[in-house]
Amino acid sequence: MLALVAMLMPSWMDPEYLLHWLGDWALWGTLLVVFIECGVLFPILPGDSLLFAVGLFIAQGTIHVPLWLACVMLTVAAFLGNVSGYYIGRFLGTSLFRNPNARILKPKYIEQTHEFFDRYGPRALVMARFVPIVRTFITIVAGAGRMDPKKFFLWTGVGAVIWAPGITLLGHALGNVEFIHKNLEAALVLLVLISLVPMVVEYFLARRRNRKSNNGDAPKHAAPKHPA
Repeated sequence: MLALVAMLMPSWMDPEYLLHWLGDWALWGTLLVVFIECGVLFPILPGDSLLFAVGLFIAQGTIHVPLWLACVMLTVAAFLGNVSGYYIGRFLGTSLFRNPNARILKPKYIEQTHEFFDRYGPRALVMARFVPIVRTFITIVAGAGRMDPKKFFLWTGVGAVIWAPGITLLGHALGNVEFIHKNLEAALVLLVLISLVPMVVEYFLARRRNRKSNNGDAPKHAAPKHPA
């Protein structure tokens, strides 16, 4: 099953292929992908799996960069990506999300992100790091809503420190595990699927809330009066 999913994935969504293609520029390419996905309006990128693969490749010696330096650079890229998204939202608002038939800038993405923000408050900036698509647009929403910059920088910084090094270190820790090494492609696809779990859960929770809301809004008929 995982092999079939891997075959169906476009090559630029395959972290292993991407890192091999970048060669000596693998870390720099990863920094660019992380920066773009974290706030430059292009959410369909292999963020989680790419971080995992970088850690794994460092463990195997394919990427010749100290682990601590890679973690610092990736954290900075994630933070700066969110800051750019914040100021895009601050200056442009959500005016770019008006075409319901758009491929990337869909109005529903902004609506979903608004709901996510309303539910979790500022800590949503940390939690959204682990939710594909939401992690791109939540910075736009924060900027469009004129969130206090100091508060934004604090929470998005915390999220960057947890997300980028956390997944990179996980990849590094598993990089020398023989099973992972022999089944790298399947492991990366599995990580992508796991990263989609929050979106699937949120989808079903939203449907459940909508059903309850619709049931609550249904007109209540008065009980018939029985003759005395």
